Amino acid sequence: MTTLNEVLDAVMELPAEQQEMLIQIVRQRTIENRREEIAQAAQVSISEFRAGKLKVQTAAEVISDLRRIDPIVRS
Repeated sequence: MTTLNEVLDAVMELPAEQQEMLIQIVRQRTIENRREEIAQAAQVSISEFRAGKLKVQTAAEVISDLRRIDPIVRS
């Protein structure tokens, strides 16, 4: 298995243009992975809602609930 330091050393040996290309590729793949995670979470939520495991709430109700359980949301 290649270590992160080994990868970074290899990247530093690339020309600047290829380093920039690599940054763009990694950034795009990270975005695509996050989108996939969000889509999967949405599918789970939709399934749970259809199964009656979730209740219908307004945005104000959700925010109010979050403020009660998470002090960070209060600000």
